[in-house]
Amino acid sequence: MCGIAGWFGREFNCDPETLLDSIRHRGPDGEGMWLQPDRAAALFHTRLAILDLSDAGYQPMVCRGAVHNDGESWVVYNGEIFNFHELRKELEESGENFSGGSDTEVLLRLLACHGERILPRLAGMFAFAWYDARSRRALLARDAFGIKPLYYTQHNGSLAFASEVRALRPLLPDAATSPDAMRDLLLWGTIPEPATAVEGVVQLPAGCALEWSDGNVAVRRWHNVRFETTSSVADAVSLTRSALRESVQRHLVSDVPVGLFLSGGIDSTAVLALTRDVLGAQADIRTFSIGFDDPAYDESAIARRSADYFGSKHIEWRMTANEGRAEVDGYMRAMDQPTIDGFNTWCVSRLARREGVKVVLSGLGGDEMFAGYGSFRQVPRFLRAHAALGRSRSVVAAALARAPAGSRWRRLEAFFRGPGTPLAAFHAQRGIFTEAESRELTRSLTGKFPGLVDWNVGELPANPHDAVSFLELTRYMRNQLLRDSDVFSMAHGLELRVPFVDVRLFAALSGIPASTRLRTGKQLLLDAVPEVPDWVRNQPKKGFRFPFQDWVKDGLGGTLSAAEARTTVPLVTWYRQWALAVAILKA
Repeated sequence: MCGIAGWFGREFNCDPETLLDSIRHRGPDGEGMWLQPDRAAALFHTRLAILDLSDAGYQPMVCRGAVHNDGESWVVYNGEIFNFHELRKELEESGENFSGGSDTEVLLRLLACHGERILPRLAGMFAFAWYDARSRRALLARDAFGIKPLYYTQHNGSLAFASEVRALRPLLPDAATSPDAMRDLLLWGTIPEPATAVEGVVQLPAGCALEWSDGNVAVRRWHNVRFETTSSVADAVSLTRSALRESVQRHLVSDVPVGLFLSGGIDSTAVLALTRDVLGAQADIRTFSIGFDDPAYDESAIARRSADYFGSKHIEWRMTANEGRAEVDGYMRAMDQPTIDGFNTWCVSRLARREGVKVVLSGLGGDEMFAGYGSFRQVPRFLRAHAALGRSRSVVAAALARAPAGSRWRRLEAFFRGPGTPLAAFHAQRGIFTEAESRELTRSLTGKFPGLVDWNVGELPANPHDAVSFLELTRYMRNQLLRDSDVFSMAHGLELRVPFVDVRLFAALSGIPASTRLRTGKQLLLDAVPEVPDWVRNQPKKGFRFPFQDWVKDGLGGTLSAAEARTTVPLVTWYRQWALAVAILKA
């Protein structure tokens, strides 16, 4: 896990030290750079050493004289290829030789021998840039679900890239905030890919590869999230257990100790149960959680009880209000792309790194795969109602318009006045401001009117619950949860792994019919991991929540007051006030 950056072409010949400094927090264990003699190509890397801790794992890494490519090529890479051992064995059988034990060297030789064709074979999380020095061609790529980030910008045929937007911002000193991106931030609380807050900086979409050659750029999709549902599955529980266990086993591959984030919820407890199953009864497992004195937020007793049940060494940060307030400033400074979320990840990552751990597993993704959100019930209801009401929709919308401004009923009103697409229904459930409100606020803040929202997302699964799973995976999880998890864990030099977000796991489970996979209460997951104890199973879902609102009011009260002063629409709720404050501060 690392930070990467670089350029191809002659337009971005910036100061190497400045570029390295912008990604140094992502890799505290080492750094390196490679510049082509004419400086028409450059690669930069900061290292968080997880696999092959020796100098043989350092990057940028060069490959010379591969069996199937006798030229010279270079790579900088952020992530983990969890199946690199089996891929390495295949390469060795074909005559390739290795000098170290890292997954980076395996990736580099695969690219040198096979190029872009190897992407579907990689089981892991990754963002990389590969440069073929002989052809002067570059390839950038991102993993199937977008676990690891990669941003780029272009100018006069040159291309610069980095792990974070902040690294590219100095290359565009005159770039303004994108009005469409601000509109989307106010709609969703985050900016959906491929947009960023900075005009001219683009996020390479998840599951895509970018080829740069002679100043030309071509972006191609190599992976699509598809639900290949079969008519039936003989033993869904056994299949799910096996696939989950294999995913956890893959995600435990490391040359340093691996810990776990543990809340009081089903997902993280299931990951702990499977980790214990994989590693055995005597293995040393460390778990981390945050506790509070306020019982409305505190799940520490449940996490502590589960840790004791599974025999993990549990480390808890009993966070006081003063400690929480003290973390807000660091969290805001670490924020790369504007977001209303991620403070919990910032805090628990600080705890894990403080205890000397470099790698942690998280239960992120379980809700999306096993229907843990209210959207799985509500979105299909909204869509059915929109279709059933016909011309009466305007009557219902008029009634909803009488609801208090800023309430979720106003988002539902906007949905019934619109075309009734699944994404619009998803926004009625998950959104913050309505489209009209977000456009008006953007105009008032930037002086520019953004464009209209495109509420279409292409072809969706035929089953409405699979469609919600698709939207949760590709909208909320991809654009907010995964992005925030990366930024706020890497701010502490911590690698966060997500066994539920695994391309092989998804391939195995996506064929299970929605009626089984998405049963109420995550029943398939609970059946597959029966070790999850009753005190976790029977807890109502609350999410991993912090008393963030109170702490922000103390630390950023002036910003919140500024949001109230500058708004041109009613804010009413805390999350609307916070979204506007983030837009003012970070967009």
